[in-house]
Amino acid sequence: MSTLLGLNKKDIGTNTPLMYSKIRTILETAFYRNNVINVGTLKEAYNLAKNSPGTVVTDLPIYKTEEIGLEEDSKVLIFNDGDRTGRTAAARKILGDRGVDENEYAGKLREAVFSSRKKKMYRASVCVGLHEDFMVRAHLLIPEGYENVLYSWMLNFQDFNDEIKVKYDNSETIEEGDIFVYSDPDWSHEDHPVGLTFFDSDHNCAALLGMRYFGEHKKGTLTLAWTIATRCGYTPCHGGQKRYNLPNGDKFVAGVFGLSGSGKSTITHAKHKDKYDVTVLHDDAFIISNDDGSSISMEPSYFDKTQDYPTDSPDNKYLLTMQNCAATMDDQGKIVPVTEDIRNGNGRAIKSKYWSPNRAYKFEKKCDAIFWLMKDESMPPVMKVNSSTLAATLGATLATKRSSAEHLLKGVDSNKLVIEPYANPFRTYPLCNDYKKFKSLFKEREIECYILNTGFFLHRKITPEITLGIIESIIEKKGGFKKFGPVDNIEYMEIEGYNPNFDDVNYINLVQSRIQTRLDFIGELREFNRLPYEASESLYKILEKLESIK
Repeated sequence: MSTLLGLNKKDIGTNTPLMYSKIRTILETAFYRNNVINVGTLKEAYNLAKNSPGTVVTDLPIYKTEEIGLEEDSKVLIFNDGDRTGRTAAARKILGDRGVDENEYAGKLREAVFSSRKKKMYRASVCVGLHEDFMVRAHLLIPEGYENVLYSWMLNFQDFNDEIKVKYDNSETIEEGDIFVYSDPDWSHEDHPVGLTFFDSDHNCAALLGMRYFGEHKKGTLTLAWTIATRCGYTPCHGGQKRYNLPNGDKFVAGVFGLSGSGKSTITHAKHKDKYDVTVLHDDAFIISNDDGSSISMEPSYFDKTQDYPTDSPDNKYLLTMQNCAATMDDQGKIVPVTEDIRNGNGRAIKSKYWSPNRAYKFEKKCDAIFWLMKDESMPPVMKVNSSTLAATLGATLATKRSSAEHLLKGVDSNKLVIEPYANPFRTYPLCNDYKKFKSLFKEREIECYILNTGFFLHRKITPEITLGIIESIIEKKGGFKKFGPVDNIEYMEIEGYNPNFDDVNYINLVQSRIQTRLDFIGELREFNRLPYEASESLYKILEKLESIK
C-alpha cells in the first residue's frame, strides 16, 4: 500500500476531506515556500549535518556506507541538545481530545509558520513501513541549525532509494494522504512553556514546536503511521518482535511490549548463547495484521540507548549518529564517544540495520505469543493469561516505571508505579480501538498472552537470565504452569525463590492493591479513552477471588 500526494485538480478541496483539513493545509503549505530546500539523498543530508554548527565529527567510520547510501569516508556524527534530553509527554495535544479547540491551535500554528518565513528550512521524505503491504510516505520540514535531526530522521526510517521507489510505486494506493511533520525547535509560546507537539491524526499531520530532541521527531512520525495502520486493519505495536527458527523446523514468533528500560530491546536482540537461529523484525515499532496475524516492521534502523555499550564495545561498529552523548580523545588522538550517561541521562544512538545479523521486514507466519513487560512487585516472573478479555485488559493497564527517555515535569516521582496502555504513550486515537484490536488478536488469531515481570518480585530482583530462560521454556514447550492461587484464567511458572504465597495475607493484600490501582486507572479514563465495562469486570473478578481466601 502507498499513500496519496498530488491529486487531480478536480479532487482538490473539501470534497477530499482526508487530504484537506484546516490544520493539514496550514502545515502542508509551509513545505512549498521559497525558503525551503529539498534534501533528496542521505549523502546530501550527511554533508549538511556534518557542517552544521555544533556537530562533533568523530573518527568512527560507518559500517557498509555504500549499502546505506553514504560516501565511503562518512563518519559517525554526534549532536547534543541542552537541558532536555527526553520526550515531553506534557507537551502533547491531540485534535479531537477534550479541551483541544481547533480554531485556537490553528491560529497558533499559522503564527508559528509565519514566524519561520525568514529561516532557511530543509525538507526530506522517507518511507515508514518496509513491505509492499504497508508503506507510508512521510515528509519532515525543519529549520537550518537542526540538520542533524533531519539526517537522523532519514536514517531512522527508510530513504527513497531506487529499490524502495520501485516497491512503493508498485504497491496499492490507499485513500490516505502522506504524512506531514512540521518542526521548529526554536519556537516558544507563553501558553506552552515546555513546547507543543500537536497532532491531527485524522489527517496525518503534526507540528513539533519547541522540541529539539530527535526522539520527538521519530515517535511523532510513528504516531501518525501507526494511526494509519489502525484504519487499515492492523494493530500498532510499540515493542519488539523476533522469530525463533527451531532445530526441528518449527518457528515461534514472539512480540514483547514495554516502555524504555523494560527490557524489550534486550529480549529482542538476545542471542540466547547461540542456542537458536533468530530472525529479528524490529525492537521498537511494528504492526500486526488482524486479518492473518502476520507482522511488518516500520523502520530499518534502531534507536538505542548508549549507556549499556562501553566505548570499545563491538556493537558500536553499527553506529550511524549519536544524540546527547559526550566525546573525548583516545590514546591514538582519535575523537570517540563517551557512551556512558555521564554528560546527561538517556544518551542515544541510531544503529544500522546490520546490527541484527538476521533481519526480516515481514513475518508471514502468525505471531504466536505477546509478552507484556511490566515492573510490578506483586507479580512472579511470568504469568500466562488465558482469557482474551483479561489479556487485553492487562495490556491496557500495563504497569511500569518511568525511564530517562522521558522528560518529567517538576514534582513527578520517577519511582512511582505508572500505567501506560500497551506500552504506547504515542496513541492519538481512542484507547478502545487498541483494546478491541488486541482482544481480536488473542481471540480470533489465538495468540497466547504472557506477562513478564522484568523488575522485582517482592524484594527480589528478576535478572535478565531468568527472563530469557522463561522465554526459552515457553518456545520449547517445557514450561509447566500452575493456577495463580484462586484466580481463574491466570497461571504462573514455578521458579524457586519467586513463587507467590497465597497463605500470606500480606501478599494477597499487595496483589489486590495492584489490581485496584488498575481499576482506579480504568475508572478515571475520560470519554476519549473509555474502555468497555467488561475490562473492569475482568479485574473485579480477580479481587473477589482473592478476597474469598483471606
